[in-house]
Amino acid sequence: MTFHPQPQPGTPTPWAFPAPQRLTLANGLTVLHCDRPGQQLVAVEVLLDAPLAAEPPGLDGVATLLARAFNEGTDTLTAEEFAAELERAGATMDAHADHPCLRVVLDVPASRLERGLTLLADALRAPALPADEIERLVANRLDEIVHEQANPARRAAKALYAELFDAADRLSRPRAGSAETVRGIDRAAVQAFYAAHVRPSTATLVIVGDLTGVDLPALLESTLGRWTGEKAEPGTTTPVTADDRGRVVIVDRPGSVQTQVLIGRIGPDRHDPSWAAQILGTYCLGGTLTSRLDRVLREEKGYTYGVRAFAQPLRSDAQGTGRALLAISGSVDTASTAPALADTWTILRTLAAEGLTDSEREEAVQFMVGVAPLKYETAGSVAGTLADQVEQQLPDDFQAKVYQQLAALSTEEATTAVVAAFPPERLVTVLVGDASVIAEDVKALGIGEVTVVS
Repeated sequence: MTFHPQPQPGTPTPWAFPAPQRLTLANGLTVLHCDRPGQQLVAVEVLLDAPLAAEPPGLDGVATLLARAFNEGTDTLTAEEFAAELERAGATMDAHADHPCLRVVLDVPASRLERGLTLLADALRAPALPADEIERLVANRLDEIVHEQANPARRAAKALYAELFDAADRLSRPRAGSAETVRGIDRAAVQAFYAAHVRPSTATLVIVGDLTGVDLPALLESTLGRWTGEKAEPGTTTPVTADDRGRVVIVDRPGSVQTQVLIGRIGPDRHDPSWAAQILGTYCLGGTLTSRLDRVLREEKGYTYGVRAFAQPLRSDAQGTGRALLAISGSVDTASTAPALADTWTILRTLAAEGLTDSEREEAVQFMVGVAPLKYETAGSVAGTLADQVEQQLPDDFQAKVYQQLAALSTEEATTAVVAAFPPERLVTVLVGDASVIAEDVKALGIGEVTVVS
C-alpha cells in the first residue's frame, strides 16, 4: 500500500505585532490606524478621557451609564432607529467605562465602513441621552448589583479592592457604582458628565482592518471630523498606592459548598522594565493547566477545577507612573480551603527557594510567543491591544518589544520577577465562603490576621 507523503512543516515566516500609523484630524482627534489586508471586519475603538476618578462625588457609576447610553439614539435618531441603522450596516457598537478611560467599540464590515463611522460619530457628537432610557439603564444597573452580590467571584473582587485601596481612591469602589450611588443618577448627571469629558481633542481613535483603497484621512474628516468640542488638556492621574500587609478577609457566605479565593497585592505594571519577566514568571506559576499552582492544587490534590495567577494593569500616566494588580484566583471545596491555602504558600516559598526550571521557562516562552500570530489574527484583537497601549500611555511599539523580550529572557530573570511579585508575607487574601466552617482552620495557618465580614 502506498501512502501519500507526510506533509512537512514549511519555513517559519517572521512575525511582529503590527505597527500602527498616526494622524490627527482637524478637530484634534488623534488616530492610530493599521491596514490589515483581508480583514473585512474593521475594528474601531475610541478612547475618551473620562476616567472613573473624574466621576463627581456620590455619583459612582455615571461613567458606566453614559457608556451604555451611547447606544440609545442621537439628535436625529431614536434609540430604536439607531439600533436599526447599526443592524443595516452589519455593525455592532458597545462601550464600557474603566479606571483609565471610557471606551467605545465599533465593529463594521469594510464595505459599510463609512456608514458605521457616521453612526459612531453621531453617537459621540450628539447622544440623545433620553430621560426614560437613562431611568431604564439605572434600573438595569440596580438589578445587576443584586446579581453581583450572589456571585462569589464578584464579591471577592469587590472585597479585595476595598481592602487594598484607600476609601478615597476610586479604585476601592465598584467600577459601575453601588446601589447607593446609582440611585442618585439621572439624565442631568449623565449629560453633565458627557459635557465635561467627551471631546475630540482629548480622545484617540484606533482603527484596524482592510483599508485597501480607502482614503482614510478624508473618510475620517467627513465622519468623525464633524464631532466638535472645546479643546482641553488631558486629565492627570494620581499615583496608585495600596496597603498590602499580609492579612485575610473572609466574606461570610453561610452554607456555601465552595470557597472563592482571591489573593492579591499591587506591583509593577507595563512601564516597569521587569514587566516581560513578570508575566513570564506569572505564567509559569499559574497561567495554564500545567503551571505549578494547577499541578499541585488541581492535579495532585484535587482541591479545585483550576487556579490562575495574573497581572492586571490599573492606571498609569505619561510619566510612567503606574501599578498593576497581581493576583491568584480560583475556587476550592469548602473543606479544602485551609489545605489549599497552605499548599499555595508552600508553592510560593518553594519557588523563592528553588526557582523556576528551564523546562518551565521554555514551555511558557514557546506558548506565549508562539501563539501570538494566532492571538492577533483578527482586527479586533489588534485594535484592542493598540487601545490598551494608548490607555496606559505606552509607545506604539510596546507589544512588539515585549515579545522580543520574552524570547530572550533567562530562567533566572523570570524567577526573580515572579518571586518579587508574590512575596507570601505581602499578600492580601479574600475568601468568600462559609466562615463558620473555614475561619478557625485559616487562622491556624498563620498567614495574617483574619477578619470576618458579612
